[in-house]
Amino acid sequence: MSRVLVIGCGGVASVAIKKCCQVSDVFSELCIASRTISKCEALASELQSRTSTKITTRQVDADDLGQLISLINSYKPDLVMNIALPYQDLTIMEACLACGVNYMDTANYEPEDTNNPEWRKIYEKRCKEKGFSAYFDYSWQWAYEEKFKKAGLIALLGCGFDPGVTQAYCAYAKKHEFDLIDTIDILDCNGGEHGYPFATNFNPEINLREVSAPGSYVENGRWVEVPAMSIKSRYDFDGVGIKDIYLLHHEELESLAKNIPEARRIRFFMTFGESYLTHMRCLENVGMLSTTPVRFEGRDIVPIQFLKALLPDPASLGPRTYGKTNIGCIFTGEKDGKGKTYYIYNVCDHQQCYRETGSQAISYTTGVPAMCGALMLLTGKWNTPGVHTVEEFDPDPFLVALDKYGLPYKENRSPAIVCL
Repeated sequence: MSRVLVIGCGGVASVAIKKCCQVSDVFSELCIASRTISKCEALASELQSRTSTKITTRQVDADDLGQLISLINSYKPDLVMNIALPYQDLTIMEACLACGVNYMDTANYEPEDTNNPEWRKIYEKRCKEKGFSAYFDYSWQWAYEEKFKKAGLIALLGCGFDPGVTQAYCAYAKKHEFDLIDTIDILDCNGGEHGYPFATNFNPEINLREVSAPGSYVENGRWVEVPAMSIKSRYDFDGVGIKDIYLLHHEELESLAKNIPEARRIRFFMTFGESYLTHMRCLENVGMLSTTPVRFEGRDIVPIQFLKALLPDPASLGPRTYGKTNIGCIFTGEKDGKGKTYYIYNVCDHQQCYRETGSQAISYTTGVPAMCGALMLLTGKWNTPGVHTVEEFDPDPFLVALDKYGLPYKENRSPAIVCL
């Protein structure tokens, strides 16, 4: 029996909370906290008659360290699940350290204002050290390793699908399928249609910044950086069909390069339609993706935040999104002295997810792993103090939990390889 504090009440958090309430013998008490307490109260009211989990709600500004410490100390949770914005990761980690509580999140830290002079100085220094540019990387949170280890606490980073499940797939392949992994290609395909001319399937600020950033991949121990969306291929996805895929930078590449150093090449690809890319390029060209405040009619506004207010709320896409997602990893390498290929992946149906949780598959495939990761920590299956990513732990119980709670994996031992 455990007491858990969930910070955040958006689409992903809603799925994670609903899944926690299906495992009341572990998640015996939940506190849902967000800046907008009415959302927390509405979700608690929806769930209370359907679960034996005791649910309470609190209002909190997750940017305010003092508020977070006060909330954690008053509720005394066994775990804080950070399912808010990645801008708030460091503040919540600081609060967990101050209160002696384990921490987890679904996406690694990135600063909200990327044009802040102090941040630019740190960013440029890290770009030079790393040899590639990325607004989002693990170094901010990895810097807390000794503090968490010394405190005997665990910080689990990026326990969504990608990052998260994809890293568990890599750990599983290394443990069971290969003696030596040569290449890893992570493929993220969303074959869903929602009917809007343009919308993002998760937070627009995060989604659009991720896609418009330079692409990068690891080859022979070095980072190779390319212009955004400049490398394109096509792939035939089980359950979806043939889709255009584009090489992106993604945070799990960095941790996989660290934890599976024998891999000669590690890449990440995501599917995009031409309409999405055309809209994004137009918005970028007119400055709507900027994080720099502009003066308009006597007040400062941040263009990308204004754009977020205009776009459909990702949490509202569930009832109108049809089709499937397919996310997984293709490996090449050796087993028993012979060359081998292996593909492990999940196919998820948007409408099935909506019927179960009221959310489309993008939120579902992030929220379910968040609950399963919390389950691993609360039951002691993952128990090494420090700051960790998913592939550092035993993947077997995690994949068993994913299968049980809605994200079973499939395997293909003779997959097509992504060639460029």
